[in-house]
Amino acid sequence: MTQPPHGGPTGSPAAPPPRDESTARGTSPTGPQHAAPTGPAAHAAPRPARNRRGLVIASLVLVAAVLLCGGGGVAAFLTLRDAEHGEGPPEPTTAVDSFMAAVYRDRDPAGAADLVCAAARDEKKIAAKVAEVEEYAAAYRNPRFRWTSPTVDNQNGDRATVTTRLTMTTSDEKVADQDLRFTVVRKQGWWVCEVG
Repeated sequence: MTQPPHGGPTGSPAAPPPRDESTARGTSPTGPQHAAPTGPAAHAAPRPARNRRGLVIASLVLVAAVLLCGGGGVAAFLTLRDAEHGEGPPEPTTAVDSFMAAVYRDRDPAGAADLVCAAARDEKKIAAKVAEVEEYAAAYRNPRFRWTSPTVDNQNGDRATVTTRLTMTTSDEKVADQDLRFTVVRKQGWWVCEVG
């Protein structure tokens, strides 16, 4: 029996396969080829699960600390945001009288805002109300605003209801009246919280 010639279809088992020069350099006609790593690095074991577990625990502790500190900061902000600045007038009637003067006589939104409790203090709304009074006054000839002395209708501890009657008089003898009811609260003095 004859053996096939060396390099024939069956070839010698010890003979290496034919090599293309482009694959020998790690590239192929279609682009670079990435060979699998060889040597000791190719057989390295994956990181132990303990290292990952420690990283997860540390991350959770850090997130919890940030949430606790951040939550405390937000709570402090919300608590202090409603705090009254300075001291309000000593009596509920004085608070209402000062508020009326700031809005109707002085037309001073900042002065009016300084007399409003923190829960109702909206400087844009107060400024809009003062602007509304100015527009109303501009529609008449020489308007004058006056009000009766505020009186306390009801007082329960740190809350009182105060009423007054607002009157506008013009130089051409036009007169308009409006009854106003205020809710005032005591927190380091008296503050106007609601006008109805």
